Amino acid sequence: MNRASSLYRKMALLLFVLLLAIGAAFFGLLYYTSHAYQQEVMQKLNLDLAEHLVESDSLLAGGKVNQPALKNLFHQLMVVNPSIEVYLLDKAGGILAYSAPAGRVKRDRISLAPIERFIGKSAAYPLLGDDPRSPQGSKVFSAAPISRDGELQGYLYVILGGEAYDGIAKRIADSYALRVALWLLLGALGVSLLFGLAGFSLITRRLRTLANVMQTVSSGDKDEQVDRYPLAKQAEGDEIEFLGDTFNRMADRIDNQVRELKRNDAQRREMIANISHDLRTPLTSLHGYLETLLLKDSSLDGERRRQYLTIANTQSNQLIRLVSELFELAKLDSCETMLNVEAFSLAELVQDVVSKFELRAEKRGIRLLVDRQPLLPFAYGDIGLIQRVLDNLIENALQHTQHGGQVKVSLNADSRHISVEISDTGSGIPSEELPHVFDRFYRLDKSRKTSAQHAGLGLAIAKRIMELHESRIWARSRPNQGTTFVFQVALVSS
Repeated sequence: MNRASSLYRKMALLLFVLLLAIGAAFFGLLYYTSHAYQQEVMQKLNLDLAEHLVESDSLLAGGKVNQPALKNLFHQLMVVNPSIEVYLLDKAGGILAYSAPAGRVKRDRISLAPIERFIGKSAAYPLLGDDPRSPQGSKVFSAAPISRDGELQGYLYVILGGEAYDGIAKRIADSYALRVALWLLLGALGVSLLFGLAGFSLITRRLRTLANVMQTVSSGDKDEQVDRYPLAKQAEGDEIEFLGDTFNRMADRIDNQVRELKRNDAQRREMIANISHDLRTPLTSLHGYLETLLLKDSSLDGERRRQYLTIANTQSNQLIRLVSELFELAKLDSCETMLNVEAFSLAELVQDVVSKFELRAEKRGIRLLVDRQPLLPFAYGDIGLIQRVLDNLIENALQHTQHGGQVKVSLNADSRHISVEISDTGSGIPSEELPHVFDRFYRLDKSRKTSAQHAGLGLAIAKRIMELHESRIWARSRPNQGTTFVFQVALVSS
């Protein structure tokens, strides 16, 4: 909340400084153009002023100043317009006389270039000339040549805006248009500032909402899913809406990952418990029979001794099988397994694997069948790992099929895959249990002890092998109607 407020203050300060700079620049431009316009109007209205003044009296005669005529001229101008300053120049631009108090004139010579352009009527207005009362200043003027008998005697140089009009404050005070423009400018800047602050408040309000949601999520005070950023109903939003939507999707993903971590942790705990149980049962049995053999070896006959050794051997084989499957699954989960993919005949591989289980199926009174399309194309994969999947699925089907039942392996090809289906006529799997059959150490009957033929890892190994082949395996089942496992192997690309 503090950060959002800080952002609002920064944006408000930035807007204020920006509007202040724009206002200053605009007023400076307005003042410059207004002043230039006033100078242009003043100069155009007084273009012939100096010429008329020259015609009224002979100010120069033989290069000498006509003092009575000049004094009379200065007096008339002071009465009519005190802001006008009159200067009498010689042919070179030197100042001969002027209507100003002593010591106020800072120049003794005026540049003739602007005067000649003014007299020639070829200049663009406002045209500025040297200001005698300022060493570097310039002002609008009116000028006219002073001639006698066709010979140039000098120039009459009239400054139209004298010291009376110097200073910005006085110009603004004397200009009604500038005063009105200044107040309008201040009003416009004030309204712009208010609207800008309102807009910033609207924007930062959404940012504050997003910040609050983020803070709630990051605090981790609640285990349940927190509220998400409320998105606008329109199809397209701005960057804040995009940021809010991105955060919502990120938060959903984090929630899913947290749930997955919790589920994996629960599975890990269950797996450790199952491993402990599966290892403890045969180890306890093995240890018991070996200890019996050691304690009663002299009193046991050959048949009883062989019976104990057979049971101990069976338990040790179960331990070897369980440990092997654990190592196999760990290897498949790691990055050590490199697929040795090649083209092979999946139909021949299925026939070889089925032949390996025919004797076991016959002893249990189960029919083991193969149903395949003729002329199946070659599959593409790791033949050793695919054989492992077939072994696990057929062994699992035989284990859960009763005497007199049937296990069938079907092969069907489409344009991209060969689908392998292993179906049985066993007791089936309840629908609520079906999504978990590929979990490690998962058993339908939690109270059942592990048998020598089953350790709870076969289906998990099969699933991991298909994931390495970028394929999938799934099951469908109905209670008391049997179960079917299906996986797909890619065809050799043409």
